[in-house]
Amino acid sequence: MTFKDLGIIEPILKALKAEGYTNPTPIQEQSIPILLRGTDLLGCAQTGTGKTAAFSIPIIQQLVLDREADKGQRKIRTLVVTPTRELAIQIGENFTSYSRFTGIKNTVIFGGIKQGRQTDALKKGVDVLIATPGRLLDLMNQGFISLNDVKYAVLDEADQMLDMGFIHDIKKIIAKLPSNRQSLFFSATMPPAIAELSKKILGDFERVTIKPQQATAEKVEQGIYFVSKKNKSQLLIHLLEKDPTDSVLVFSRTKHGANKIVKQLAKADIKADAIHGNKSQNARQKALGEFKDGDLKVLIATDIAARGIDVEELSLVINYDLPNVPETYVHRIGRTGRASASGVALSFCDVEERPYLKDIQKLINQQVPVIKDHPFEDDASEAVPLEEKRQPQNRQKQRTGQSKYRGGRNSYRNRNRSRNNRSQKE
Repeated sequence: MTFKDLGIIEPILKALKAEGYTNPTPIQEQSIPILLRGTDLLGCAQTGTGKTAAFSIPIIQQLVLDREADKGQRKIRTLVVTPTRELAIQIGENFTSYSRFTGIKNTVIFGGIKQGRQTDALKKGVDVLIATPGRLLDLMNQGFISLNDVKYAVLDEADQMLDMGFIHDIKKIIAKLPSNRQSLFFSATMPPAIAELSKKILGDFERVTIKPQQATAEKVEQGIYFVSKKNKSQLLIHLLEKDPTDSVLVFSRTKHGANKIVKQLAKADIKADAIHGNKSQNARQKALGEFKDGDLKVLIATDIAARGIDVEELSLVINYDLPNVPETYVHRIGRTGRASASGVALSFCDVEERPYLKDIQKLINQQVPVIKDHPFEDDASEAVPLEEKRQPQNRQKQRTGQSKYRGGRNSYRNRNRSRNNRSQKE
């Protein structure tokens, strides 16, 4: 299956070819025909499956065809609402890349910076508006934005919207949208509040679901280190010093924890930076830009701030803290192993985090291999994962995991760099 087989028009195919993409991911293959038919879509998929392209490509195509029928003033025909500025910027970059030969214009608006440059872009006219909820409502209230002409509305990362307290803002935005529109709703999880919200947004819709294990289990090599909380920073330093060449994304559960990790690495002469909600917009963009460019090798991030991080050939993700929501683990390791690439995700687990590991393994239906014989190994009697005492067959899998990670990740890295073809990524 190729993008051409999906009926994508030549200007977009040309842009995709320039990006090196020919084959759609599963969510793209399933979603694009639905959207080209004009049907509403409920997509359940996490970051890393290619969902940004799944909705941006057909929307661009529809906008091109609409423009041929209506050559009037350029108005906002597409609205994409997303929870974080980083993700909004990434989506804007995707729209720019895929529409480069179509003349379709987009702009991105978000809070944390002065609005002048954003309102200037809006005054010139745009076809696609990508926005975070707060700044969108602010500029609507000031009269800079009208949603009266929106034909395509996308709500992305809906579960994160809920977690960040945006639910009331989203309802206000939905109330301002025309009833005659095509609606797209994406969420990695579907708790009751999100399911209820989807009913208010969508009309007759079709559903596409990409399960977490489909998206990550086959591509991401995983490993778990049992380590006491006090020794986590030393283990991290040990791993980074052992192989300092790769770009590494480290996840912290809290903002304070992220800052603390940066300070601990600095004492070991390892340059790192952190991105989280308490950082200024400029500081976050500077750190993210340096990380994408390869000037910064180690980036510490909280889960919400990490949405929108899209780094070519990111080889390693480290869960310094295990998340207490198992789906979040899938989101995190999806930052590596994107599209056709493989990757490595390593996790640190202290005694208090053992229940989190159990929930994660239940969700992904996998036993995460335990990595032993490291300098900061926790008490071996406590390092027995889940049901292993009653399931001896799991021990062979554990030994396989140990040999795979002991002594470095050279075999993984060489395989990743030599891959011949990559599918479209988000």
